[in-house]
Amino acid sequence: MKISISQYFALLSKYLRPQWRRVAVLVVIVLAGICLSLINPQILRYFIDSAGAHAPLQSLALAGVLYLVVAITGQLATVVESYIGENIGLVATNQMRADLTVHVLSLDPGFHNAHTPGELIERVDGDVATLGNFFSRFVVRVFANGLLLVGVLILLFDLDWRVGAVMTIFTSISFALLTSLNNVSSRRWRIVREATAQLFGFLEERISGVEDIRSNGGTAYVLRRFAEHSRKLLRMTIPAAIMGSASWQAGWLLFGIGTVTALAMGIMLYSTGAVTIGTIFLMYSYTEVLNRPIEQISRQMQDLQLASAGITRIRELFNTRSAIVEDVRATLTEGPLAVRFEDVLFGYDGEEPVIRHLSLSVDPGERLGLLGRTGSGKTTLTRLMFRFFDPLSGAIRLNDIDLRHLATSDLRNHVAIVTQDIQLFHASVRDNLTFFDRSIPDARILQVLDELGLREWLQRLPKGLDSRLAPGGTGLSAGESQLLAFARVYLKNPGLVILDEASSRLDPATEHRLEQAIDRLLRGRTGIIIAHRLATVQRVDHIVILDSGACVESGPREQLARDPQSRFAQLMRTGLEEALA
Repeated sequence: MKISISQYFALLSKYLRPQWRRVAVLVVIVLAGICLSLINPQILRYFIDSAGAHAPLQSLALAGVLYLVVAITGQLATVVESYIGENIGLVATNQMRADLTVHVLSLDPGFHNAHTPGELIERVDGDVATLGNFFSRFVVRVFANGLLLVGVLILLFDLDWRVGAVMTIFTSISFALLTSLNNVSSRRWRIVREATAQLFGFLEERISGVEDIRSNGGTAYVLRRFAEHSRKLLRMTIPAAIMGSASWQAGWLLFGIGTVTALAMGIMLYSTGAVTIGTIFLMYSYTEVLNRPIEQISRQMQDLQLASAGITRIRELFNTRSAIVEDVRATLTEGPLAVRFEDVLFGYDGEEPVIRHLSLSVDPGERLGLLGRTGSGKTTLTRLMFRFFDPLSGAIRLNDIDLRHLATSDLRNHVAIVTQDIQLFHASVRDNLTFFDRSIPDARILQVLDELGLREWLQRLPKGLDSRLAPGGTGLSAGESQLLAFARVYLKNPGLVILDEASSRLDPATEHRLEQAIDRLLRGRTGIIIAHRLATVQRVDHIVILDSGACVESGPREQLARDPQSRFAQLMRTGLEEALA
């Protein structure tokens, strides 16, 4: 993806506009620094020529003091400019990181299945980090150094038109050469960013599975793969670094040529009596000053190389659109929800259908038991309920509203799920229960914990609701983790609750405690229960049995249990857990 100049400026405008006051101050300081850079050589010329003409000591001392004041002021301006520039860059990049994070979180599961968390972290953080200097200094410094360049050339023309003409030609050649080198290396830096993202993705995936890797003897394999990724990154980085260094080395070579040229012309003009010694020094000084904007603009071009690769990847990420498109036409009301699947067909990424022309309905407040072997489509059905994916055909409705006509935020506020695997964050108990929603009062949280029998557990914690849980819930029993998940649902107060094998891994005593919590949780709500245990299906009103994504049996639980020919009755006789294994 090629980035145009207008796209660069659109990006700058978006993230710098909120900081326009700081940017304006930065521009003023940079312009002041330019003026100071042009003044000091003039002071030195006056000092040299005055000293050669035996001027009064007082005049020379005054010139020296003035030079010192200008130099110190210039250094102070540089410090202030660096501080303000870094501040602008950090604020802009942090806002971009926030925008990218929100965008990535809004993308569908298909995107996240194709990209590892480590790769996305590198793209959200690493790519954006390369833009810090681009935001803080690029336009200001290119503009300011362009002005400095023009100012120096005008002053050189004022000294002697021949000097001005030669240095103008020198500057044009320098820019042409440095720009050509920078363009060559831009593509290579983008490849480096991609290789870095792949390395981070590999590390994240392996570190998250460190227990399995170590316990099963996979450490050597991981190290080999890490070495392969590292070698690939090294191979990509070396040519990119060489090309970047080539422009820097070419700059120094050009500066040397420019200095020799200025001194040679100064000697020639001095030999004809056209200039003084002080003027020769002024020509030399202005050549050195001329080198500064060429060097800085070249450096900004190098930063632009890195920024171009980062901007390209960032724009690609921003341009990625979720497969889930909202067409909001209605909203859900509070209370138990009616659920209806109408001839739903679904498969992942063009593979064989996982759900095959499924039709079923659940009345408001009814409890549906969903049974089926592993791979029958039960979990896929719950993903469709949350609209992580859309059916290939057919429709899913809540209260007779097609899910595609609901805002996803509205849908997920009214539907909740509890699974076997509970995700707990390295955050306080309060934040884990409320998902960082500070509008929920502590009194409501404590009431819910009382209802679920977790008040005693909370009192054992050193800081109560402010106690931080370990990453992944380390230190909590399976039952406590499940009860915390139930507490989340209580606080959310949805109209539909889906329980996906919520108690299949618990011992009988803990399961009995959870069964009581489930009864309270489903009171006044519609429930869909994916079950493997007989005790769990005893509470449901209706049974649906899935096989290869199709409904092979459906009916009221009691009626199916009395019919000896029904599949459900056969499951009850053979043992539900064994039959569905």
